[in-house]
Amino acid sequence: MFSRLPELPADPLLGLIGLYRDDPNPNKVDLGVGVYRDEQGHTAIMSAVQQAQKIHLANEDSKTYIGPVGVPGFVAGIKSLVLGTDSSVIRDERIAAIQTPGGCGALRVAAEFLRRLGDELTVWVSDPTWANHIPLIRSAGLPIKTYPYFNSATGDVDFAKMDEQLAQLGPNDIVLLHGCCHNPTGADLSFEQWQAITERAVKQGFLPFVDIAYQGLGDGLAEDVAGVRWLSERVAEMVIATSCSKNFGLYRERTGCLMIQSENAIQARAMQTQIQDIARANYSMSPAYGGYLVDIILHDPKLNQQWQQELEAMATRVKSLR
Repeated sequence: MFSRLPELPADPLLGLIGLYRDDPNPNKVDLGVGVYRDEQGHTAIMSAVQQAQKIHLANEDSKTYIGPVGVPGFVAGIKSLVLGTDSSVIRDERIAAIQTPGGCGALRVAAEFLRRLGDELTVWVSDPTWANHIPLIRSAGLPIKTYPYFNSATGDVDFAKMDEQLAQLGPNDIVLLHGCCHNPTGADLSFEQWQAITERAVKQGFLPFVDIAYQGLGDGLAEDVAGVRWLSERVAEMVIATSCSKNFGLYRERTGCLMIQSENAIQARAMQTQIQDIARANYSMSPAYGGYLVDIILHDPKLNQQWQQELEAMATRVKSLR
């Protein structure tokens, strides 16, 4: 039976890891998978994360399942980190959320969720977009189209062309937006452009789908999601996928979160059952460890301050290398 399936070519992005590893050139530069490295080329564990590990180890007394939602403090903390402690959407209980196996897990559960909304939907992604966006979404059976985004001549967002395309979309369209630190171009939407997109979403009725993989590695923790927060406060529905791989350095711990914003609390409770059902049929429950570490860091004032200082230093170094 297995002979029916051919060998597939290696993933072009992951294949670069092997090429980099095997290249003896001392001046080699890895432009493959997005991983932060220090001056020595090492991806060290953040000090705040190391301290959180010690706290967790001293207090953990069981390895039993944590349930489909994930670590409750993690989910609550990420909602506030992204949408703000003063978010009316959180206050009004309009957010359904689960911990996921990394940002990819959040994106895939989101894609499966969107697929349940109907057969006539189309997902629009920026041209270009992160390499794995398209296979993650397409594998859920969703059709994909692209909208203009990057002006290679100027190195900026070509917002006039982007807005022209958004003006043609409607209620059967889903627009995938990079929350900050656009991958692969690094060209981000300005706050004014986020405001314009919000107006388009409200007027045209398309569904915003925001991927936030680098919060804190651009202009700052709050600054990087200012546009997302503006959008959230003004649209009835949206989808947000987040990752803790970069800003907490938890790459291999696969720590992410999916948020579904609904029009009201009743709808949010219904959407909670939907995403939990999708997760149950896929991976059942997320790995808990990374969620516990983020929970500790976000709710311990000293560790939170230490983490923010480390993150700011990382962001400063990344900018100096661009």
